[in-house]
Amino acid sequence: MSALLAVDAIDTYYGASRALFGVTLEVERGQCVCLLGRNGVGKSTVMRSIMGLRSPARGSIAWKGEAIAGWRPDRIARAGIGYVPEDRRVFAELTVRENLDVSRRAAARPGPWTFATVASLFPKLDELAGRLAGTLSGGEQQMLTIARTLMGNPELLLLDEPSEGLAPRVVDDLLQKVVRLKNEGLTILLAEQGVGFSLALADRAYVLEKGRVVHEGPVDALRDDAALRERLIAL
Repeated sequence: MSALLAVDAIDTYYGASRALFGVTLEVERGQCVCLLGRNGVGKSTVMRSIMGLRSPARGSIAWKGEAIAGWRPDRIARAGIGYVPEDRRVFAELTVRENLDVSRRAAARPGPWTFATVASLFPKLDELAGRLAGTLSGGEQQMLTIARTLMGNPELLLLDEPSEGLAPRVVDDLLQKVVRLKNEGLTILLAEQGVGFSLALADRAYVLEKGRVVHEGPVDALRDDAALRERLIAL
């Protein structure tokens, strides 16, 4: 059976600068797969390549067996891939509820996620439904960005550095929410510099260094081997 998402030997550039060198990875349905590595090693570029925001110059990306490299991001979203970017792009002049409704109408995909179900996952958003998104704290904006993506009812959730810049207490709460999503069967590809966050969630790990995959395998190998973690990601 083929992987839900298969990235095969992609090279991605920013202008003349090469950011990814033959990156290959797979995500099976129901898995949480993490991309690990320091800042600037290419984790976000992998996410942007999958989402059609930066098309690879070489290699292929297959979604449920269909080649999607070169598709527009809105088409990829409607096909079932949801993207939570690292910079929490909320619509600052819209309310929380309006942010969620925009995503629901844009995706037009049937599924379990409605305002009621995202509010059950993030009760704080129910309290803040009438607030302008631009007035929310960083943690609240991250909740909103994830909730807004869920409103599109994705089959695969791309989470790019979800814990970046958040207080430890907020990170712990966010981790529990993402664990719940995984336990409910959502497939997740996570790019995260916070190793503890990733190792608590993931089934498989890919470690990137200078745009290349330098390690792949079950996450237990990294979780249980401090020397391996130190060598690969300088903990």
